[in-house]
Amino acid sequence: MRAFVVTGPHEAGVDEVPDPVAGAGEVVVEVERVGVCGTDVEFFTGEMPYLLDGHARYPIRLGHEWMGRVCEVGAGVDPSWIDRRVTADTMLGCGACPRCESGRQHVCDHRTEIGIRGARPGALAEWIAVPVQALHALPDSVDATLGALVEPGGNALRCVQAADLQLGDRVLVFGPGTIGLLVAMLARARGAQVDLVGVTDESLAFARSIGFERACRLQDLDGESYDAVIDASHDPQVPGRAVDLVEPGKRIVYIGLAGVPSTIDSRMLVLKDVTAIGVLSASPGLSGAIEAFASGAVDPRPLVCATVDLSQVADVLAGGRPPNAGPGPKVHVDPRQDAAGPRSPSVLVGAHG
Repeated sequence: MRAFVVTGPHEAGVDEVPDPVAGAGEVVVEVERVGVCGTDVEFFTGEMPYLLDGHARYPIRLGHEWMGRVCEVGAGVDPSWIDRRVTADTMLGCGACPRCESGRQHVCDHRTEIGIRGARPGALAEWIAVPVQALHALPDSVDATLGALVEPGGNALRCVQAADLQLGDRVLVFGPGTIGLLVAMLARARGAQVDLVGVTDESLAFARSIGFERACRLQDLDGESYDAVIDASHDPQVPGRAVDLVEPGKRIVYIGLAGVPSTIDSRMLVLKDVTAIGVLSASPGLSGAIEAFASGAVDPRPLVCATVDLSQVADVLAGGRPPNAGPGPKVHVDPRQDAAGPRSPSVLVGAHG
């Protein structure tokens, strides 16, 4: 099959690799849509911390925001999974440690992560093999675009849940990228009043175009405080500013990661009686994100600016914008297509019997 492979910093392309096989307890999925994420960019540039601490190494096959259709099941897997539309949890715990046994497999020390950690191949390929216990079935109302947004949607939902928003609460979201905008949409769906802070005219204009009129730069805030502050940015100065901007007794949620350490004055957390929460993974939020998308409570499809084929992924990771792309921040990939046009679905499924 064809797969996108990163072999070193700024070295990547489409290679022919062996077709995956469904082992015991696994399925093979024909991949229909994949989102390109900032984590993928860090692997492409060589800046991803997992490359430094040994949790990942080149070559690596990326892709952890995805959906597709099950085309093969392994031993011990219910055959009714065949032909079902699915996405999957990125975080695959060992299954035996206290964290896994308590439902915290996303922080298991021995976890693998699809397309990220522990040499687990990602979904930027025609097919992917995953454990059946990681699957989440998608209803018909969740199309391919929405299905590939479930993973970032799960992260965003966890942020909103952690913020403990009530009807009419005022929430400030730093970073109008994919996660920040999903956070804003989900918070708005819960009846919160949302302000967004960004740094570029383009990102702020797009946020306003999808209904967030109070999208501005940090210096344009008028000194008010917020019931919750959610940091989905990469700015090392923002975590400390969030403490200044949150109401006493309220909550700050951190999901954005800066490239260098940030500083928070813990004295202010104490004196303001603030709760600060970190969010690592979408795992506990995947089902809720699917439900929000399926019900129409949130429709994040405008965030996707273009859908490209595997041959264009390297250009996207290098910062290129696809021709005729819309204004949204997210690029999707359809691995079934190539420069010559779409591959035949019957051929794809036939490759696995």
